[in-house]
Amino acid sequence: MTRASDPTGPMMAADGTPLKTSLNRALRRQKLRALALIAPLLIFILVTFIAPIADMLFRSVENQIVSDTLPRTTEQLAEWDGDSGEIPAPEVFKALYTDIFIAQERKLHTRLGSRLNYELTGVSSLFRKSGRRVEDMGEVYQDQFEDLNDFWKDAETWNALMGSDAWLAAQTKWDGKSDVPQPQFELREEIAGVLPQTAATFEIFADFVQNEDDDNLAKEDPWALVYSALYDDLIAEPDLSGYAGPGSAELLEAMAAASTFETVDYPAAFEKIDKDWHDIEVWQTIQTYSPDFTSGYFLNAVDMKKSPDGAEMRPENEQIYIKLFVRTLIMSLVITGSCILLGYPVAWLLANLPARTANLLMILVLLPFWTSLLVRTSAWKVMLQQQGVVNDTLVWLGLVADDSRLALINNQTGTIIAMTHILLPFMILPLYSVMKTIPPSYLRAAKSLGATNWTAFWRVYFPQSVPGIGAGSILVFILAIGYYITPELVGGTTGTFISNRIAYHISSSLNWGLAAALGAILLALVLGLYWAYDKIVGIDNVKLGG
Repeated sequence: MTRASDPTGPMMAADGTPLKTSLNRALRRQKLRALALIAPLLIFILVTFIAPIADMLFRSVENQIVSDTLPRTTEQLAEWDGDSGEIPAPEVFKALYTDIFIAQERKLHTRLGSRLNYELTGVSSLFRKSGRRVEDMGEVYQDQFEDLNDFWKDAETWNALMGSDAWLAAQTKWDGKSDVPQPQFELREEIAGVLPQTAATFEIFADFVQNEDDDNLAKEDPWALVYSALYDDLIAEPDLSGYAGPGSAELLEAMAAASTFETVDYPAAFEKIDKDWHDIEVWQTIQTYSPDFTSGYFLNAVDMKKSPDGAEMRPENEQIYIKLFVRTLIMSLVITGSCILLGYPVAWLLANLPARTANLLMILVLLPFWTSLLVRTSAWKVMLQQQGVVNDTLVWLGLVADDSRLALINNQTGTIIAMTHILLPFMILPLYSVMKTIPPSYLRAAKSLGATNWTAFWRVYFPQSVPGIGAGSILVFILAIGYYITPELVGGTTGTFISNRIAYHISSSLNWGLAAALGAILLALVLGLYWAYDKIVGIDNVKLGG
């Protein structure tokens, strides 16, 4: 380290740079090294903890399946007054025909039906039935075009009419057998100008055939939906005088004949498929859940529902989730309390026995960790049943009559007993680690000053063990509130937790949005209780020993 030639200048490092700059550079390198050391842990937490929580929160409000599957219908339905008492206009039914036709080709209509079925029972079967029969509407126009001229029957002539010259040339060269991919369809610009609906529909058809079905477009006949779009374009009497490409004569012939075609009454056709399509409630449900994001899952999670008039409570016989949340919180608190009552004496004994004896007993405390949770829960299911070990012992001791055996399984009692046993070690270990740091001389000093055993314990020993109680309580409560295997096996209908409904919606009903909303509310409750605990007790007072 040297000083610059100017005595008033900055101190210089050995390499000639200002000392302050050199120190900042060294500090920056140290921070980068420290960041590199913790980067794997940060990435692990981000991928396994933060990202799943963010995905859960997004799923609880995401609702894009309705607008993505029925884009034309939802756009038309936005103008419909659901309180008018009248079904939507024919244009809405026509848009529904187009959307369901495309959706059933892509096998999306059943998924949409399942989504809306969460809100209105019966919609799932309605969409499934409509997907099977919606093609009949398009075939009305298809049959008439094909009867008019054989030109409309073949895929080759359709490709010549709709495809650009460059694409037709590339398609002709492609043999369909080599590893070279099929040329992507390109629309003829002149057709897009005179037949806009047909062009748009054929592009959807071509994209589906080439990219989703991975078939040869040259050999696939157009959907019946394309013929419906062609009729709509021709009935509007487009100016075909400037078009001289392939099929120009056939288009002029078809436009002249289109006015004589039999037409489709879309509202009547959908009513023929299922009369529920004329049920106002079905359309109100589609309209209500048209936005890309919804609060419906969260409303369902608190026994409410969305309606055209806003949020409202569900009927009393359908209210279940608030009751489950309350039951989960109360039973988790009871389990935490029972773990404190049973774990405190055991931890005190372990902390005050000779080391050799305490280590032997500690093995017994840790032994349950070496046994599967499912095995332990199943063992309690066997022990607690009316013909099980516990009832047999009580009958043998004469405490219970043989014909009045206790109901200890498939109820809240069974859940509390089994979960207390499973979570007890999580209470004992924090208590033991804190109690081990309390010097025994404190109690002896209190007694030497005239305190009784109880006074010495309550005034001297217990306050110092409170941090261990706090740590054990937080650990047990958070574990208890999220348990679902044990309540599922021993809880019956009255001893299950909200986590059991979350697991049901994830694995059985596949209503992931509702499961995510329930999980988000449960997370918020836990964080709220954690915040309240911090304000009342102080999280800094929680210790695991030391």
